[in-house]
Amino acid sequence: MKMAAENSSFLTEFILAGLTGQPGVQIPLFFLFLGFYVVTVVGNLGLITLIGLNSHLHTPMYFFLYNLSFIDFCYSSVITPKMLMSFVSKKNSISYAGCMTQLFFFLFFVVSESFILSAMAYDRYVAICNPLSYTVTMSPQVCLLLLLGVYGMGFAGAMAHTACMMGVTFCANNLVNHYMCDILPLLERACTSTYVNELVVFVVVGIDIGVPTVTIFISYALILSSILHIRSTEGRSKAFSTCSSHIIAVSLFFGSGAFMYLKPSSILPMNQGKVSSLFYTTLVPMLNPLIYSLRNKDVKVALKKILNKNAFS
Repeated sequence: MKMAAENSSFLTEFILAGLTGQPGVQIPLFFLFLGFYVVTVVGNLGLITLIGLNSHLHTPMYFFLYNLSFIDFCYSSVITPKMLMSFVSKKNSISYAGCMTQLFFFLFFVVSESFILSAMAYDRYVAICNPLSYTVTMSPQVCLLLLLGVYGMGFAGAMAHTACMMGVTFCANNLVNHYMCDILPLLERACTSTYVNELVVFVVVGIDIGVPTVTIFISYALILSSILHIRSTEGRSKAFSTCSSHIIAVSLFFGSGAFMYLKPSSILPMNQGKVSSLFYTTLVPMLNPLIYSLRNKDVKVALKKILNKNAFS
């Protein structure tokens, strides 16, 4: 009797269905997302360069912004180039090893992003609520430990999911209904029980979303409480504006992630999940340089100094 399933160790490749199967919109979508990717690369690499070259920006706040831009650039680069290929190629295949590699690095950078956002929220809490002890509390040693924790959680989360996925037995039909190798679309191709994998998703993703979300919520609640004690209407309005920008970006990232991973597939069809995942794989990395830095006065001043220096030279 011929086996209807093949073990993942004998599976050589997956076929990625892409974002949409409608031929008429493939080329317009290619140029749209190519534009998004160019803006993402220029924005994040530009911010990394600006912070690295300007000594006035070598502070804890910009230390975390530097790493946020690095993470955004990396995980956008893990996903977007392959997605762009799906718009122009007839058969968008990816090897089994390539798929598992993409899955690992995507998860590593996404989980790291969630924790770097919480580290940034904690940094702002200390700066606004305890300014006198800011230098001691956010010392270089503390910042380094926080960063190690960020990447440590990213590695742990990525390893947990990827190791479980490598133990899955996949069916002969290797068509993945997504534009990338993500957890839930791959589990749809499983021929055996995925109970353990789904349990890992709810536990690990719950931690990776829940812990940073609680940290950010508490930090901003305390920040808003301090802002309400500011007597100056102008100062209070400016602080509220800054916090609202941060909260919008955080809500997009965590909201789309939770909507994708913490709902049963019967409630959220995969086609809708693909659209939801666009927020944290494409839009958030593009918007972060604008939301977190380009509206910042210090960054604008530093950018003007560099531009004026180059023009003078």
